[in-house]
Amino acid sequence: MEYYRDETITVRDMEYSDAEIITAEEIAQGWHAEASKYYTRLKDAAERRAVALTAEYRGNVAGYVNVYPHSTWGAFGGKGYPEIVDFGVLEKYRRHGIGTKLMDVAEEIAAKYADTVYLGVGLHSGYGSAQRMYIKRGYLFDGSGVWYQDKVLTPYAPCCNDDDLVLYLSKELKK
Repeated sequence: MEYYRDETITVRDMEYSDAEIITAEEIAQGWHAEASKYYTRLKDAAERRAVALTAEYRGNVAGYVNVYPHSTWGAFGGKGYPEIVDFGVLEKYRRHGIGTKLMDVAEEIAAKYADTVYLGVGLHSGYGSAQRMYIKRGYLFDGSGVWYQDKVLTPYAPCCNDDDLVLYLSKELKK
């Protein structure tokens, strides 16, 4: 299904072949990437637990995002709010509006389920662009502090500055 199309950007349902393209591109840009993450999102989408989206830029796979309408994990898990998960735009396609359009579509989908959406963002520098984007889009910190490996990290607890170290943010959506 297509959710958005203009002369350069298309946002559509993720396909199996996208997982391999995204993984290869992320590895090429020096990221730790495994196709299994995307296969899990595709499985969840097939089971109607998620909406897995891919963005194309001029016909090339350029980014992705997932919406879990009834998420059960994270700061708002099990409270009836959708969660945006695994948002990314490949580095060579950044600064073309792809991330903005992916988030627009993800928020439109989330708004069908609740008036609030949430997400977790990593704390290391690789997430800098996403951190700035979320704040510009009106996301606010939830106040639960830092999470590590899907649990609130107690003060002074040891952790690793990896992809599992996150802060949760939420945004009220307009209906």
